[in-house]
Amino acid sequence: MSIENISSNRSSGGWHKQYTHASRTVHCDMRFAIFLPPQASETNKVPVLYWLSGLTCSDENFMQKAGAHRIAAELGIAIVAPDTSPRGENIPDDPDGAYDFGIGAGFYVNATEAPWNRYYHMYDYVVKELPAVIEDHFPVSDIKAISGHSMGGHGALSIALKNSDLYRSVSAFSPIVNPINVPWGQKALSNYLGEDKNAWREYDSCALIKKATSHLPMLIDQGDADQFLHDQLKPENLLQAAEEAGYPLELRMQEGYDHSYYFISSFIEDHVRFHAKHLK
Repeated sequence: MSIENISSNRSSGGWHKQYTHASRTVHCDMRFAIFLPPQASETNKVPVLYWLSGLTCSDENFMQKAGAHRIAAELGIAIVAPDTSPRGENIPDDPDGAYDFGIGAGFYVNATEAPWNRYYHMYDYVVKELPAVIEDHFPVSDIKAISGHSMGGHGALSIALKNSDLYRSVSAFSPIVNPINVPWGQKALSNYLGEDKNAWREYDSCALIKKATSHLPMLIDQGDADQFLHDQLKPENLLQAAEEAGYPLELRMQEGYDHSYYFISSFIEDHVRFHAKHLK
């Protein structure tokens, strides 16, 4: 599969680059960003941290705002940030133009309901197609971890719990951990997957953690001043499910922090170092 470079910027001794490619999974052109640390070469393939962003975001938000390049360069880890949904003139969107569904809000599921099911297969894109593209075109290994924020935190946790053989570790900031029981998740899952709530459970981290057969290292940071904490995020539900399942989970409540990238940039070094321990 061919890819097209659309931007390149020197950063922290390495390179931040953006690419587009024609995706066979979501049937449109997709864009992703990659940070390659200075250690990356054909004779030294580096591990990869995949970052999944939240509602309304693209590949750019994390790369520009999180401040992760310096520590990734120090530790020799590549970072890959895909877009949050398919985009384009023919891509179906929320009919009311709302931000929490449709374009920019793919929720990292494989949609089964028309018209979403032709394009919105972000689960397969993140798990299968994108890593194949990255490993084919860049000096990286198949050793990888996954992380994300909000909707992307939901994606990172649910993907890791369903694919513990593919990732060494998982982390999240302010994740939607129990989408079947919160408004954002209920809207997205009912539209993408239909009304069968058994199908919803296949993307719900609280349900998935209870049936996990292997345990990945898991770190979650949550701000206690997050405006979405009680209505949309509900980290206590995941903590309870993990305790019932005997799944080791580190959940850190951070005093005074909200849902923004100010929060992410304050603790991103902890997360990259956490993954580095398991990626090496």
